[in-house]
Amino acid sequence: MNTVNSSLTLWHALHALSKTMLNLAHEGKWDELIEHEVKYVQLVESIAKNPVSPEQVRLVEEARDLLREILANEATLKGLLQSRMDDLRKLIGQTGKQKTLATTYGKFSHNILMPLDYNQ
Repeated sequence: MNTVNSSLTLWHALHALSKTMLNLAHEGKWDELIEHEVKYVQLVESIAKNPVSPEQVRLVEEARDLLREILANEATLKGLLQSRMDDLRKLIGQTGKQKTLATTYGKFSHNILMPLDYNQ
C-alpha cells in the first residue's frame, strides 16, 4: 500500500472509530468507550506521522471532510461525557449524604426514643 492510500485509510479508520465511540456513549457503554479511546489516540498519532500530501487535492478534500465529521462526533461525545460526569457527581453526593445519615442515625440505634410528656 502506498503512503497516500495508507494516509487516507487512517483517516477512514479514525472516522469509523469516532462513530463507534459515539454509539457506545449513546448506549451508555462507558467501559467499552474507554477501551476504544486508546486506539483513537494511536490512530491520531499515526495520522500525524503520515499526513496526506498537499499535492493530492482530492485526497486532502476527502480527509478534510472526514475531519469535519470526526470533530462533530467529538463535540457530541464531549457533551455526553459531561452529562455522564454530572450524573456520577450527583451519585457520589447522594452516597455521601446516605453515609452521613447512616452514621448519624446509627449512633441512636441502641436507644429507644420516646416522645416527651410535657404534662409531668
